[in-house]
Amino acid sequence: MEQKDLFKELGQIRSLMEKSSKFVSISGLSGVLIGFYALLGTLLGYYISTSHETSMNRLRDNLTLLNIFLILAIVILVLSLLTGWLMARRKAKKSRQSIWNITSKSLLFAVSIPLVTGGVLALILLSQGYYHLIAGMLLVFYGLALTAGSIYTFSEVRWLGILEICLGVLALCLPDHGLMLWGLGFGVLHIIYGFIVYKKYES
Repeated sequence: MEQKDLFKELGQIRSLMEKSSKFVSISGLSGVLIGFYALLGTLLGYYISTSHETSMNRLRDNLTLLNIFLILAIVILVLSLLTGWLMARRKAKKSRQSIWNITSKSLLFAVSIPLVTGGVLALILLSQGYYHLIAGMLLVFYGLALTAGSIYTFSEVRWLGILEICLGVLALCLPDHGLMLWGLGFGVLHIIYGFIVYKKYES
């Protein structure tokens, strides 16, 4: 066997090993769509919050505004999870791979710990009335989840996670700009990440 053929076979073996140890069914286009959901939610949230600024009954308006934001956040979360799952399943089916395997289970476990912790802390902050800290804290724990799960998928996920953490810390330092930074992190960064992944691995 010639040296050139040997290197070629070694490259193929390495590629197969990487595919078996990485969850590569994440769709770049789903990242773009999730980013658009977040941007739309940010714009709606900004419009709703500014429209309540001149209202007379502040306590009633604060409670109403909080309920609206909670509903909006839940809708965005459900849409994002559904989009990510459907497009990952479609990509896995196209490449004849299983979406539920040992790698995807490891990925789910790695990201679930920071996400659940962040969700619980968000509820605690919510109950204590620290609404202005929630956006930054969610960005930080989402970034931690991405960096934890990045060893099981694309390397771009790690950089997305690091940037989310940086934005989260900035949002905690500038709580009055939390909504804008949340939109930048979950919206703009997701769209950029999605395009990069799509162009690099799917186009």
